[in-house]
Amino acid sequence: MKPYDYLIVGSGLYGATFAYRATQAGKKCLVIDKRPHLGGNIYCENINGINVHKYGAHIFHTSDKEVWDFVNSIVEFNRYTNCPVANYKGQLYNLPFNMNTFYQMWGITTPQEAQRKIEEQRQEAIVDMRTAGISEPRNLEEQAICLIGKDIYEKLIKGYTEKQWGRKCTDLPAFIIKRLPVRFVYDNNYFNDKYQGIPIGGYNKLINGLLKGIETQLSTDFFNDREHWEKIAKKIVFTGKIDEFYDYRYGKLEYRTVRFEEEMYDCPNYQGNAVINYTEREVPYTRIIEHKHFEMFGPEVENNRKTIISKEYSTEWKEGLEPYYPVNDEKNNSLYQRYKELANTEENIIFGGRLAEYKYYDMAPIIRKVLNYNNL
Repeated sequence: MKPYDYLIVGSGLYGATFAYRATQAGKKCLVIDKRPHLGGNIYCENINGINVHKYGAHIFHTSDKEVWDFVNSIVEFNRYTNCPVANYKGQLYNLPFNMNTFYQMWGITTPQEAQRKIEEQRQEAIVDMRTAGISEPRNLEEQAICLIGKDIYEKLIKGYTEKQWGRKCTDLPAFIIKRLPVRFVYDNNYFNDKYQGIPIGGYNKLINGLLKGIETQLSTDFFNDREHWEKIAKKIVFTGKIDEFYDYRYGKLEYRTVRFEEEMYDCPNYQGNAVINYTEREVPYTRIIEHKHFEMFGPEVENNRKTIISKEYSTEWKEGLEPYYPVNDEKNNSLYQRYKELANTEENIIFGGRLAEYKYYDMAPIIRKVLNYNNL
């Protein structure tokens, strides 16, 4: 008789939500995680009263009321609205691309002027391509300029994208940018979703609420004693790397990863915004996160006389580093499909999440995916 209904490998949002729902359905679960903390990449560390997003900024957003009500049933969310700013050579531009951006870029004030300016630059790019005998964009650079024009591309897309991917935009495939959202209104809210916020008290409150009363083991690597772990539960929910699960039999999938440099300052407010992107190629980091602005507003910011920032550096993944972003190019997607065919033959193993499905997920779709799972 196996002591558990589910062994859940990984305590990130997919694993924790699955454990919660399975437990609600009367199942006995054990959650293991190789890290010394719960929560996967949404883990926060409280430093000097500030919840620091240790694995990068996480902003919950959704238009799915059931998902929003579900997470708020675990912990109340605040009113944080994501309004990032781009810094290009000391000049500041609002994101996403909207009328504030166009005023900062060109000094224009009406939607009609902005539309004309963008269309002029788009048409110039298309004419230049056709003159060169090119019928369709061959790479990300050509695609982006055809969508938005050269000014926005060169100042706000090119350098940031090359740092993010570690490759020149002319070497990146065009399909990475299928569309660029443009708003002809003065609206700096990055997301279009109806609901948006951060758990009051940080994401650990959400994870701890989901896993309340559920047995967990930290600093426990499934692969260090795989034979043991495969025997203790009727089913396994695996949220790690799918290629590792199959011992890399077809080869290794590729990822991008992120390195963080944390700094504390003896001032209440370092940059005035939670997220500032640095879009010029010469600045080595992609963005600076000032964590207190996720949860402290108005006078609260000044009440805490210290602040903590994280500089983010994008780099190639290698063994020993944390895999973050799947490299969903043709080669890697083809390799993943071979692993997925193996996964489809498994009767007692559920693969879920960013690493197991080799797919970038926002948080809300992860929860929706678990809520949709009916075969508990």
